[in-house]
Amino acid sequence: MVGNPVKETAWVRRFHPSPGARYQLLCFPHSGGSASFFFPFSQRLAPEIDVWSMQYPGRQDRRSEANVPHIHELADRVVEAVGSRLDGPYALFGHSMGATLAYEVALRLQSGGKDPEALFVSGRPAPHRNVDTGLHRLSDEEMAEDIRALDGTGSEMFGDADVLKMFLPAIRSDYHAAETYEYVPGPVLKCPIRGFTGFSDPRVEVGELHHWGDHTEGSFRLDVFSGGHFYLVDGQEDIASEIERTLCGAGHG
Repeated sequence: MVGNPVKETAWVRRFHPSPGARYQLLCFPHSGGSASFFFPFSQRLAPEIDVWSMQYPGRQDRRSEANVPHIHELADRVVEAVGSRLDGPYALFGHSMGATLAYEVALRLQSGGKDPEALFVSGRPAPHRNVDTGLHRLSDEEMAEDIRALDGTGSEMFGDADVLKMFLPAIRSDYHAAETYEYVPGPVLKCPIRGFTGFSDPRVEVGELHHWGDHTEGSFRLDVFSGGHFYLVDGQEDIASEIERTLCGAGHG
């Protein structure tokens, strides 16, 4: 059981603090995403699971900070910020770019003697299958159109030039981080990996998710939901229930 209350840091948002929770769940947003994306997960999983939603530099209340366009640097900084604050069983969840970042954080924490209970990955190819599709080199207009085509949360706002100017630097930085990520072969995770994806995701084919099984000594399971890249917006209840069942047992959720 998680013991001591944990104060928020620049990197962590706890929308429903649950210091007595059985597990901590570190959640990593997609490219251009912010901690608030996981507010519904936090609300749904409390108080059994204490959700720590990561807030990357360059957005919302950290907008004045420089973006970090490299996955490995982001992972190092996350571990530095939260590693010593983990005081009980924990797992990690990441969507899209956040899945790769969650994986790299999990590896670092495991190497430091803090083995995760599980890694949940969503809408992202396995680390050794990463491909640079050049999205981070698109013009502002092309990038905005790509986001609209994905039907991402808040995509309707990109018709406003001022809003576009505000959000695109973080999105471009994250696209760069995701697309230029280089997998470094080494030890695999000991914990099970659970994969989630949308059947109609234009970013990643369903079959790509199965390759995540190469990165664990434990079990791998994939659940496919209806919807595209942001299938989890409408499927949050089902995904939260799967996370709860995996961590807390079949009697929950």
